[in-house]
Amino acid sequence: MTTYVLRRLLLMLPVAFLVTVGVFLLIHLSRGDPALVLLGEDRSPQAIAAIHHELGLDQPLYVQYGIWLGRLARGDLGRSVITHQTVSDAILERLPATLELGVVALLWSLLVAIPLGTIAAVRRGSVADHLATGFTVGGVSVPNFFIGIVLIFVLSVSLHLFPFGGYVPLTRDPYESLRHVLLPAIALGTAGAAINMRFTRSSMIEVLNHDFIRTARAKGASWRRVVFAHALKNALIPVVTVVGLQIGGIIEGAIVTETVFTWPGVGRLAVESIFDRDYTVVQGIVLLAAFSYMFANLLVDLVYGWLDPRISYA
Repeated sequence: MTTYVLRRLLLMLPVAFLVTVGVFLLIHLSRGDPALVLLGEDRSPQAIAAIHHELGLDQPLYVQYGIWLGRLARGDLGRSVITHQTVSDAILERLPATLELGVVALLWSLLVAIPLGTIAAVRRGSVADHLATGFTVGGVSVPNFFIGIVLIFVLSVSLHLFPFGGYVPLTRDPYESLRHVLLPAIALGTAGAAINMRFTRSSMIEVLNHDFIRTARAKGASWRRVVFAHALKNALIPVVTVVGLQIGGIIEGAIVTETVFTWPGVGRLAVESIFDRDYTVVQGIVLLAAFSYMFANLLVDLVYGWLDPRISYA
């Protein structure tokens, strides 16, 4: 397995290079000038030219890319154009909030999806199956910002059960942190729960028709043991693939949710940086999101071997 992991990490290098090229070009070829944000009302051509020279924007794109790539190779993501804070520090300050939100949202989606999908597969065609299918359609169709607004109106404004915004670090007060994160996590994780539930149901139906299930039943194994000890583990392989994509997409998936709930995470930082034309911070966040996808895919491949011993890393 060690050889396989090292080989996958080496294969990530050319992909990472292409990602840096794409990120750099997309950011620098988009509309907007950070000099206009910095100068405010004083937008004389001389002042704009001075800012461009200070930021290196007056050089050709390939020169700017070479400088940025050289810094990136040393672990330097640059400094914020607006606040002059290092991009690494800006992201690390916001990352714990996004990770907490993403982990809770992922747990919520799995705790809902796997039991519902299993029940829907075992009782195919029943009322529970139809309700689960309805939840899937609703979860995928309704955008997460609308779910967030409804949760705020019902559970925060009307019933006063949860706070509707803000963030409390987990290390400071775990209980208050959970109360603050629960609503945005439900809003963020509902679409994932619907997708995971549908994959669990479809995969379970397929696995329950395999010969080894009939063999286990013929040997006298209880239905509960057949479902949970034999069928579920094999049925989770497609679900793991989808969950891996959801793990990789935590940052960009949280952009809208963090904005709705005023959650001080990386997603909200990305929105603020886009409006401020703070291209160095946006580059760092997009790069982080891209690498999170690559490492999530590697993690998924490793989990495959645990779920199915027939899978070889040779």
